[in-house]
Amino acid sequence: MKTLIIAEAGVNHNGSLELAKRMIDAAKSAGVDYIKFQTFKAEKLVSINAGKANYQKKTTGTNESQFEMIKKLELDIDTHKELINYCRQKGIEFISTPFDLESIDLLYEIGVPFYKIGSGEITNYPYLKKIASKGLDIVLSTGMSNLGEVEAALNVLTDNGLEREQITLLHANTEYPTPYRDVNLKAMLTLKEAFKTKVGYSDHSLGIEVPIAAVAMGAQVIEKHFTLDRTMQGPDHKASLEPRELKEMVTAIRNIEKASGDGIKKPSPSESKNIAVVRKSIVAASDIKKGEIFTEKNITAKRPGNGISPMKWDEVVGTIAEKDYKKDELI
Repeated sequence: MKTLIIAEAGVNHNGSLELAKRMIDAAKSAGVDYIKFQTFKAEKLVSINAGKANYQKKTTGTNESQFEMIKKLELDIDTHKELINYCRQKGIEFISTPFDLESIDLLYEIGVPFYKIGSGEITNYPYLKKIASKGLDIVLSTGMSNLGEVEAALNVLTDNGLEREQITLLHANTEYPTPYRDVNLKAMLTLKEAFKTKVGYSDHSLGIEVPIAAVAMGAQVIEKHFTLDRTMQGPDHKASLEPRELKEMVTAIRNIEKASGDGIKKPSPSESKNIAVVRKSIVAASDIKKGEIFTEKNITAKRPGNGISPMKWDEVVGTIAEKDYKKDELI
């Protein structure tokens, strides 16, 4: 099964249309399935005096409020339309995360294929109710939440028109970057077992190891922040992959998909030719005359494996040789 890979541009475009287009180029080159932006009105998202997260203070300074930081990163509807058209030209899918009720409508009107819901909205009842009413598939990040909160959010979504099959739950941790000790990747499997939904992983750890491991564990969706340059100013650049790393992640994930196979334990086509070479057969340990009895001393197991299998050892011992055998000859 192919993993859907979402390259999270987020707000790493720094409010620049030109930068956003260059990110689309980089995402396409890396081979991802979707590039994701963020859709919001600062006035609808944060209060004027809201503080920043600690990681945001470290990456953008403390002199501006969260509102001031967010305001500079808004994309208006015309920019959305231009980015969608640019994605179509480049052959990559555009999606976005809405952060307020108006943005849910905007994205629906411009025709996104599904909604990605950020972890911060998992307890936002009116938001969940409205987004479910649109009928589109949902990819829901579950950072900062426990099973009870995930269940409550799922109930809102399904009570307002969605089928469970339309929802993919992403395990996530919202610390940027996430320490490896806090990733808790096995929780993705807990979500799958508890809610019988598709699952995936939204990664904020450094490097590409954890999303690759998530695919090996059965993730059907991977989301990962990327940037053109980690040294740029902005809240999320430092915890993002650069284009070369994004491409390496995609390549590794595609290799893991091939390596995962169908789960049936059987010789593969490439190794079947090795059976006769590597396995052993019952052979004469010394010269044996016709009429002699095969014993533990005059037979042994050696390569090649195109004779009688040593698994039939007890069936051979005690029987009579029907011909002469030279040492090492297959019995």
